[in-house]
Amino acid sequence: MQDLWSPLREQRRAYAAPLAVRMRPRSLAEFVGQKHCLGEGKLLRKLVESDALSSVILSGPPGTGKTTFAEIVAAHTKAAFERAHGARTGVKELREMIDAATQRLGENARRTILFVDEIHRLARNQRDTLLEGVEAGSVVLIGATTENPNWACGSALLSRSIVFRLEPLEEADLLALLQRALTHPLGVRVPSLQLDADAATHIARAADGDARRALSALEIAAAAVEGDAMPRITLELAIDALHSKIPVFDGTGDEHYDLASAFIKSMRGSDPDAAMYWLARMLTGGEDPRFIARRLAIFASEDVGNADPRALQLAIATWDAVERVGMPEAQLNLGQCVAFLACCPKSNASAQAIWTAMADAKEGRTIPVPMYLQDQTKRELTTTGADGTPLAAGVKDYVCPHAQADGVGTQEYLGVTKRYYEPVERGLEVQIAERLRAIRAARGIAP
Repeated sequence: MQDLWSPLREQRRAYAAPLAVRMRPRSLAEFVGQKHCLGEGKLLRKLVESDALSSVILSGPPGTGKTTFAEIVAAHTKAAFERAHGARTGVKELREMIDAATQRLGENARRTILFVDEIHRLARNQRDTLLEGVEAGSVVLIGATTENPNWACGSALLSRSIVFRLEPLEEADLLALLQRALTHPLGVRVPSLQLDADAATHIARAADGDARRALSALEIAAAAVEGDAMPRITLELAIDALHSKIPVFDGTGDEHYDLASAFIKSMRGSDPDAAMYWLARMLTGGEDPRFIARRLAIFASEDVGNADPRALQLAIATWDAVERVGMPEAQLNLGQCVAFLACCPKSNASAQAIWTAMADAKEGRTIPVPMYLQDQTKRELTTTGADGTPLAAGVKDYVCPHAQADGVGTQEYLGVTKRYYEPVERGLEVQIAERLRAIRAARGIAP
């Protein structure tokens, strides 16, 4: 029997849906942004338009259109459409979907598209089950993830899928979405609503490329002026609607490592302004300040080194201050240290020295400790008999450098010719390099 109330239920659900859901594009023509993969003539668009889509994994930040793309495919394709979630769909449900898809394919040659949201959350047994369906061709996978698929999705699924990266929407794209929401039949429900240009610009900029966040802010601001005689969203109201910018940062995923990388490389490149911004991004995103302090201590030795030994002293003092002071005041300690480290002369000569020496110690031929450098007590036991007479003639004695006029030792301390530490001509290492040349000359080592 036909359900006569079904259209009314659908209408009520659609009316109650948030603006971001109501404004989702229904076709590729309405899709905003992602011209690099969905523009005219691009591969992904051609695959959808020709109904020849193979398994794909879409990666990118929230609000860039991953779920919307899957729904557009569902509306456009002749294939059946199934939906799963990496955190909520178990192995049993996945297997049932794949079995139904296999049966459908055998009975009427109809393909099944399986959309898996947050595919990075799948456990190994879930991935194995999904892989069976993909390998057999029973399902065409569309996976969506905010993580880096190269490590989050498993090599087996990746090798059988095409990966597309969806980028944050441009400010112009978000402005177009906001204007569309003002005039679309399913858009904001406030007649004659006016959105000031500076308010629209603020929303588009502060949304950080997230269409969902931009539309949600518009909806909140519109609700606040719904009863006004001349409803208008001002810049002040737009700021209040967005409340405070919440950075896309979870402390563990790609953003954690990307921000840390940008932070370190900005200091290494002697750009205190960029380094300060990335520091602020990490702190406002909830990064553990102790992690940042630890990275500063490493940077002080790895990238500044002996070009300015004060760098390590300040980094350790900053770490101590972070532990004692805590946030939010510790941002001052971190900011001071970052500004100093970024402006310091840079040298990784000492870091290169220990890296090379470590490689030789692990992989090269083991160099024995010369007899005269061995522990004094051990050396006396191995070079003299019980009555105190020497057991080996010609054994050298250790010569203390303090006995020399210049304080430089002239004995061999390694036994082979190796040069690990080569100071650079920057900062204090200019003086260290000059001193080291004099030392090596006194020891008869060629410059």
